[in-house]
Amino acid sequence: MDQIPSRVTCCIAGGGPAGMMLGLLLARAGVEVAVFEKHADFLRDFRGDTIHPSTLQVMHELGLLDAFLANPHQEVRQLHGLIGDSELVVADFSHLPTRCHFIALMPQWHFLNFLAENARRYPGFHLCMEADVVDLIEERGRVAGVRVQAADRMHEVRADLVVGADGRHSTVRAKAGFPVHDIGAPIDVLWMRLSKKPSDPQDTAGRINYGHMMVTLDRGDYWQCAFIIRKDGFAALQARGIESFREDIVRLAPFFRDRVGELQDWDQIKLLTVTVDRLERWWKPGLLCIGDCAHAMSPVGGVGINLAVQDAIATANILAQPLADGTVTTGQLEAVQKRRMFPTRATQRVQVVVQERVIDKVLGSNKPIGAPWPLRLFNAVPFLSRIPARVVGMGFRPEHVQTPEKALARS
Repeated sequence: MDQIPSRVTCCIAGGGPAGMMLGLLLARAGVEVAVFEKHADFLRDFRGDTIHPSTLQVMHELGLLDAFLANPHQEVRQLHGLIGDSELVVADFSHLPTRCHFIALMPQWHFLNFLAENARRYPGFHLCMEADVVDLIEERGRVAGVRVQAADRMHEVRADLVVGADGRHSTVRAKAGFPVHDIGAPIDVLWMRLSKKPSDPQDTAGRINYGHMMVTLDRGDYWQCAFIIRKDGFAALQARGIESFREDIVRLAPFFRDRVGELQDWDQIKLLTVTVDRLERWWKPGLLCIGDCAHAMSPVGGVGINLAVQDAIATANILAQPLADGTVTTGQLEAVQKRRMFPTRATQRVQVVVQERVIDKVLGSNKPIGAPWPLRLFNAVPFLSRIPARVVGMGFRPEHVQTPEKALARS
């Protein structure tokens, strides 16, 4: 672990996708930056693992794509939906104007470790693990730094700018007193894994039938499964018993029948409580919030990581030079929010529509269903699958790296 500095130009609370990408970009641009991560490592299961074409494009722009894709991953070139007995190609990424025409499924710890390794090449980068940002330092009407709890003691770190990137349960935004607009979500998600066999279907897919929904992500030698349930419905599901839950899985994916018994107890099933919210204001003098800290996303589309990365790129594009010059203004902090508010609102709006008009209706019936005619058009008119591919794969305002590499990287 790097020693905790007493002063840096920018300190970032949270070593997730937004924090690590911003740390890399600022250090690359010659800004001294410290990232504080409260855990000892990045190794946590059932985090978002989807790296979309927009983020892969960023890795290409940084000259890191080939090295990045050397990490273990699977490539998803189409998203399939199985609705009743109908199989549909919901999104086809082959026509996107990006370097990569696929989603990379990669454990998030590989992604974050890769960003950390490359950021450490720059002398102005500090990554402090087991360092928890617990409070803000405010002086003369502005945020002037953070208080960090490490194993040994409390540290005060002064900075020209503090960036909150500490997720949907952010300490930074709570300490800043930012009001949160709770948009709401009618669903929660259960994450689990089941072994994979050569005879299994080969495609990552969403499965909808009998009042249930499940997404199966091909992770090479196992399936990572997301089972969608009604909000706060986990206790009722547990009361029915694990055997009943196994049968729900088999009804959606019959090929799991010979191994659904691998789920022996509820400890193997991780509950993700879905939250969709956003801050109406992301900044105050000396402080900026980005990523899930500024806007918690639904798992619909798996776009949370990529929204966070895009926030980081926009932040670096707008603030790297002012940070280097010591001239960051509140107008520039506001410019970051203005740049990223439209894609945030638009993405959340799409997610809410899907939740309310599709998922909520499916979960309200236990009868077998068929694909509605608008979705059947995706097979009849393949061009239509390019539309969700664009929304999911690139987002509403993809960002591109504009910050030059000013710091001398270590080989």
